Amino acid sequence: MFEIIILPRAKGDIRNAALWYNKQQPGLGERFTREIRKSVKFIANNPTGATIRYNKTRTAIIDVFPYLIHYTFLKENKQIIISAVFHTSRNPQNWKKER
Repeated sequence: MFEIIILPRAKGDIRNAALWYNKQQPGLGERFTREIRKSVKFIANNPTGATIRYNKTRTAIIDVFPYLIHYTFLKENKQIIISAVFHTSRNPQNWKKER
């Protein structure tokens, strides 16, 4: 198993999305965070299972919600670093600028 590191910015992405979803429908934010946990567990068990999109950054699709988890797999360190949880409608160039 690999160590999962979720960077503060990614935690903020998750928190902001969950708050937004809860405003749309009570409980939907909790469902969103459950889906995130499920996807993180998948990534932990299958770190090379997602496509490389930017340099060494991979993106895993979230079931049900239009979000991608952006992460880097450091095999030699046995770490998976999650750097962003980004809505699919956002321009990837903005993601690169924000990070």
